[in-house]
Amino acid sequence: MKRLNTIALAFIGLLLASACSAPPPDQQDQASGPSLDKTSGQAFVEDDVSSPNILQIAIKSEDHSTLVAAVQAADLENALVNAGPLMVFAPVNAAFDKLPAGTVENLLKPENKGDLANILKYHVTPGNYDKEFLKKFKKLGQANDQSVGVEVEGDDVFVGGAKIVASVKASNGIIHVVDAVMIPPSE
Repeated sequence: MKRLNTIALAFIGLLLASACSAPPPDQQDQASGPSLDKTSGQAFVEDDVSSPNILQIAIKSEDHSTLVAAVQAADLENALVNAGPLMVFAPVNAAFDKLPAGTVENLLKPENKGDLANILKYHVTPGNYDKEFLKKFKKLGQANDQSVGVEVEGDDVFVGGAKIVASVKASNGIIHVVDAVMIPPSE
């Protein structure tokens, strides 16, 4: 339990640090607002020696190019390379293709960055649990402060209605490849 509390506090610290670096709300809408340097931060450190992290694995996966584009559009690269541990439920490209026509294109627009980030954070949970261990859960707390249900049907595990079809260990957690995009419930 102490380890879970420590993980939760570390994750909250990460969210607070990222929130503190955002410009004040009154400056966010200005046309001359700050520009983001897409070459700084942990996500852009190159290292050929260490085991790959979640973002590095996703970038190299042809089946996750839509997810990677979404992560980049939402400026969440650095969140996926932190020490973790993190569990990412990573929809394959075919999962994004199942969404209504125009949904992905609309979410990738700069004006929808907040909505996109909320959906992506709904796919992230603190922890590093394999599929077997996930069978013990009824719900998981997601990075967007919502929870998602876990269901077991035989050997299959579904998180938020998305079936885990594969799992890949990363240096900072685990990627559970899923067959659907999980949409957070409306508030």
